Amino acid sequence: VQLQASGGGWVQAGGSKRLSCVVSGRTFEMTSMGWFRQAPGKEREFVAAIWRAGIDTYYSDSVKGRFTISRNNDESTVYLQMNSLNSDDTAVYYCATVRRWGSTWPEDFDSWGRGTLVTVSS
Repeated sequence: VQLQASGGGWVQAGGSKRLSCVVSGRTFEMTSMGWFRQAPGKEREFVAAIWRAGIDTYYSDSVKGRFTISRNNDESTVYLQMNSLNSDDTAVYYCATVRRWGSTWPEDFDSWGRGTLVTVSS
């Protein structure tokens, strides 16, 4: 399985950004997907996850109401729309495949992409 995240970069506080993650080597529509992030000097933190058909999602409290996870099964792509960004959102963002639905622990996600850096400037 290969996951390629993209869309990172620099953004001003209060701005928006959309991340994408293209998945290959796996039946995408049968795979639940998630996003994590890792800020410098901090542990990897769960952000959001979406069920196979996209009918169910869950988020961390820190991003709920600001971030939206979605997917396009025809394009084998999962997205993370990030709005009202602040400096605390600065991190490398990773997409991953879900092994245990409902979990927020990295150990319950198996395949990982290389990550894309988002820098929020205040």
